[in-house]
Amino acid sequence: MAILNIRIIGDPVLRTVADPVTEFGPELAKLVADMTETMEDVEGAGLAAPQVGVSQRVFTYRIGGVEGHIINPVLENSEDFQPDQVEGCLSIPGLGFPVRRHRLTRVTGVDLHGNPVTVEGEGMLARCFQHETDHLDGILYTDRLEGDDRKAALRAIRNANYDAITEQTTTKRAKTVGTSFGGSSFGITP
Repeated sequence: MAILNIRIIGDPVLRTVADPVTEFGPELAKLVADMTETMEDVEGAGLAAPQVGVSQRVFTYRIGGVEGHIINPVLENSEDFQPDQVEGCLSIPGLGFPVRRHRLTRVTGVDLHGNPVTVEGEGMLARCFQHETDHLDGILYTDRLEGDDRKAALRAIRNANYDAITEQTTTKRAKTVGTSFGGSSFGITP
């Protein structure tokens, strides 16, 4: 397994709709394992494949003892909403804003062997499923902000020096970050 670099806002892969996974095998298994290890290394609640430069519909999650991965997720959201809570994102370091999310989410998809998976979540788990699926659709949580929060987020992003943040993060993690793909081009974007 390897810890992967996390892409930062401004990287085009974060704004691209990810492709459905059609091939199941060792490369996909390695991707899921590497994403899980990366998510744990940065103490994230979830991680979508585009965040590590892979334009495939895969995400991993770990919230309150519930953990796993979903491939080709489809969400069914409740009509009602949970109270807004501050969200952050590994791809937009240093920012956090309250985001409106549905109260309950059922996600269906498959695991890395192609077996059907269904998971229901409320609260933070539902929020995670919605956040990570947004990543697969090229949507960042800041796109869901409104009013003053949206203005503040866009201003903070404009004023942030993400090149410096990326360089600092890369330097800090250089000893643990590896490559998961060894020359393979499985969904990797340059």
